[in-house]
Amino acid sequence: MSEEIIFFDTMRQGLWVALTISLPILGMALFAGLIVGLFQALTSIQELTLTFVPKLGAIVLVFWLSMGFMTQTLVSYFQDMLVPLIIGG
Repeated sequence: MSEEIIFFDTMRQGLWVALTISLPILGMALFAGLIVGLFQALTSIQELTLTFVPKLGAIVLVFWLSMGFMTQTLVSYFQDMLVPLIIGG
């Protein structure tokens, strides 16, 4: 195979892995921000810490819950894609 094809395939797969890993955290941040924004609009409470603390808590919780999935995805990407390229396979 051509070196450019290998390079672009590796980059495409790496971007897909990055997107897959980041989706749970970004999705929860979006959902928590939406809920907090709706709550602030309904109650007219404009406290800055009210937007930051719940989103941070939700992000930390989702990160903690999805750590195994993220680790497994990254390890399989490295073992299946990058290590054979480094070794020369």
